[in-house]
Amino acid sequence: MKLLLVGSTGLVGRLVLTLALEDSRVSEVVVLSRKALSVEHAKLRTLLVDFDNLPDDPDLWKVDAVICTLGTTMRAAGSKEAFRLVDFTYPLAIAKKTYEHGSQAYVLNSASGANPDSSIFYNKVKGELEQALIGLSFASLALVRPGLIGGERSEFRLGESVGAAVLSFLGPILPRRLRINPAPKIAEALLESAIQGFDGVCVVSSGQLI
Repeated sequence: MKLLLVGSTGLVGRLVLTLALEDSRVSEVVVLSRKALSVEHAKLRTLLVDFDNLPDDPDLWKVDAVICTLGTTMRAAGSKEAFRLVDFTYPLAIAKKTYEHGSQAYVLNSASGANPDSSIFYNKVKGELEQALIGLSFASLALVRPGLIGGERSEFRLGESVGAAVLSFLGPILPRRLRINPAPKIAEALLESAIQGFDGVCVVSSGQLI
């Protein structure tokens, strides 16, 4: 299958890319990125793009499945508007492009608290994106909802580091849905959801990502 990956430079996205390139079921991986990757592979096609002005090339958008791990933090974004641009506007624009060109499957790395009615801005935006994606009516839409992601990030996040330390200590006595979700497990769930597909909308909860 031909796979489109967006968000390949983040913790989970990097792992998805590695798995996809090693998987014999994937014939080509198209990566959309704002900066060049250090990875080279016969199956990899990297396109540097401006997400505010996506290209119209039909060949780019004709893929079997999309995996979107694009996302930022309020601290990195600097404002609610900038956060929403990365975590809502860009993923939805890509979904629309691929859907218009016949893609059947879209897989989103969302969040366990995703809820369009949430009073927490982060969870609200994630929930609104999920709702908008459902409205596109992909044949297969997988919403993967990890909780706190375990793994080594390229940038330091104090809140996540403190949370990870607490959850690691309490892990054995916590319900599965509250435990740390290892980044490799999330990456595996994203790739398998894209390759196998589902009939309609499928939610992969944090408790399934242990």
